[in-house]
Amino acid sequence: MTDIADFTLKDMVEISAALRSMGSGAASMEEAADRIVHYLYDHLIDKDRNRTFVLVRLFKTHPYGELDVNLQEFARNVLNGPPESPEMKCLVLLASAGTLPAWHTRKQSAGHKAIPLPSEHFIEAFPMVRQLIQQLGLEVNTVLRPDPAVVMDMAQTTYNVFLIPEAAGSPYVPAQDNFVIPFGIRSVLGFGGILPSGNLFAIIMFGKVTVSPQTADLFRSLALSIKIAILPFDGGDVFTGSYEKPDV
Repeated sequence: MTDIADFTLKDMVEISAALRSMGSGAASMEEAADRIVHYLYDHLIDKDRNRTFVLVRLFKTHPYGELDVNLQEFARNVLNGPPESPEMKCLVLLASAGTLPAWHTRKQSAGHKAIPLPSEHFIEAFPMVRQLIQQLGLEVNTVLRPDPAVVMDMAQTTYNVFLIPEAAGSPYVPAQDNFVIPFGIRSVLGFGGILPSGNLFAIIMFGKVTVSPQTADLFRSLALSIKIAILPFDGGDVFTGSYEKPDV
């Protein structure tokens, strides 16, 4: 267990080692991701040894055409129609752990199962997604349409952390009345990177304590550990269990 208020480089090293092993024996990226979010949810605590984060989630971009029928339907409903191309990226919720029972499965998410990313303009409707991409040091168009010529360089880069130190009243956290206020969310912390496939992966954690920029910066290197855990499944088995593919 690690007190987030006293989070140190030593703690980071220990957590990094644990996260790197999360892919061992997993049958899919989703299974490894589920281990990762539950580990972070259970092991990051406050000074009273209560869980620091109300909700921990792992997202990954994925082409619309490679999603199952349920996720495609979800994305189409957000778009109010089919995408122009099956190559359109969607920001897919791959794993979730949190205070409510429904937050322990990606399938019960009401609004974030598969967020379509058809254009930079469309992303304006999702301010947290746009802020996440920018704070990780990426251009939005790079995430939407990764250039194979530069993916290798991008995949070698460690990106910045994503931090909203004060969630209350923040324009980047729109769910103020039904999430931030009732669950006492103080800060939002994230970190991630780019896989060799060109897809983005990111952890986003909603905390009950204020996270300082100095503490957030220590999480930067955890992105590499998570990448190591999920890398074997990049371009392979992403989802767990039955996978109903679309007809076309």
